[in-house]
Amino acid sequence: MKVMEIRFQKAGQSHWAVDQLQVHSGSQIVVKFNHCQDLAQVVQLQELAPEEVALDEIIVERTAVDTDLAHAASNQTDAQAALHQARQKVRAHGLRMKVTAARYTLDRHKLIFYFTADGRVDFRELVRDLASVFKTRIELRQIGVRDEAKILGGIGPCGRPLCCSTFLGEFVPVSIKMAKNQNLSLNPTKISGLCGRLMCCLQFEDELYENAKAALPDYGERVMTVDGPGKIVGMNLLAHVLRVRLDGHEVPVDYDLEEIKIKVNKSGET
Repeated sequence: MKVMEIRFQKAGQSHWAVDQLQVHSGSQIVVKFNHCQDLAQVVQLQELAPEEVALDEIIVERTAVDTDLAHAASNQTDAQAALHQARQKVRAHGLRMKVTAARYTLDRHKLIFYFTADGRVDFRELVRDLASVFKTRIELRQIGVRDEAKILGGIGPCGRPLCCSTFLGEFVPVSIKMAKNQNLSLNPTKISGLCGRLMCCLQFEDELYENAKAALPDYGERVMTVDGPGKIVGMNLLAHVLRVRLDGHEVPVDYDLEEIKIKVNKSGET
């Protein structure tokens, strides 16, 4: 079965549907999803067995034409104006929430607002107010700080556009252990992204570091070097270089892994 991975927004959540159009990666298509007509982009196409993929309830209607793209661009302009009005309404209702972005579906049957808040917000009156202004179905979606960074975009500490807003479809778990594996500073300001959470890129090379670490002795282990026994006090995982403090010496010495002969016990016996 030939299936397509599609996204409604750049770096947005992925959805899977049967390829009924014989399109190519990067193609813009018009689909029916959640009772609304919307514009989506094909990310990739694959041949998969039915049990290998969970298909979403998406009806692929046709390949997008110039009028669809023009309509989508017009919708985006109107959505930006709606965002400004929604923020005014939020202030008028005295709600503790921050409206981050707005988006119309292609057929304008739904206007979606994305917002952040510290807790639950009773926005029922706000929804009724917005519906009376925009004369369409209103949906408010609460998002987290990572999703907010994905929507707003920006430049990360590396000097490049944020991974989440350029290619990451879904967030992956990131832990402080990943920073430790890579011998990075554990200063939160050094390993946190614009969202204030641990940088997603810590996960990209974690498997490589885990495998490299498994191939080397651990910190504190005693080893036999070409210059005698000592204890491991540091290492460069990717270069396979171990820093060893030799018995009777204060200054550690770096050795390639091949120069570490065998492990020894605390007494120095082989």
